[in-house]
Amino acid sequence: MPLQLARAARRICSSASVRSLSAHTGRRLRVLVDMDGVIADFEGGFLQKFRQRFPHEPYISLEERRGFWVSTQYGELRSDLCEKAISIWESKNFFIELDPLPGGVEAVKEMSRMENTDVFICTSPIKHYAYCPYEKFAWVEKHLGPDFLEQIILTRDKTVVTGDVLIDDKPDIHGAEPNPAWEHVLFTACHNKHLPADPAQRRLLSWEDDWRGLLQSKRQRDPREC
Repeated sequence: MPLQLARAARRICSSASVRSLSAHTGRRLRVLVDMDGVIADFEGGFLQKFRQRFPHEPYISLEERRGFWVSTQYGELRSDLCEKAISIWESKNFFIELDPLPGGVEAVKEMSRMENTDVFICTSPIKHYAYCPYEKFAWVEKHLGPDFLEQIILTRDKTVVTGDVLIDDKPDIHGAEPNPAWEHVLFTACHNKHLPADPAQRRLLSWEDDWRGLLQSKRQRDPREC
């Protein structure tokens, strides 16, 4: 009798573990995807337009880019170049004309078709708002389709947005919430690729990297003994 009870207990324990894992992996996953520098080529678009508008001014190649803020690095090159840099992305048609980064649009569309997955474009508009907010919506409609207009979050503070993962090229994201709900996965860009690896932060090197495995890992919990 004790042996039969032990076997029954093991069967019950095993079944409970499977049901528990299935319930967990079936929960909805909320993925926040940054726009500029992650699915839209901000850096490439900026450099092209800067050279077109100021053909006789010095510029910083993508290989030489360091630091998240483009205007800061241009200001260090020469003080008046800071405002000239800012004038590029404050101009009409800058954001709407950005090219998609390779694989980004396709990855977001695939994510949105995954079972139990909610995908939002979580992007920060610039303070000079004459064109930027409208053009971000127009870019999403153009490249991701009109249905995705319901999946846009415009915010200057991403820390207050709830999600499981935030894919963003900005190395340090701070705001009102000191402990955001999401895991920040750093998306590699020209301005951050030189940063040393941080064991505490996962990274996507590009959209050819294993983003599917990343999302799957967020669905799973650490195994527990019954």
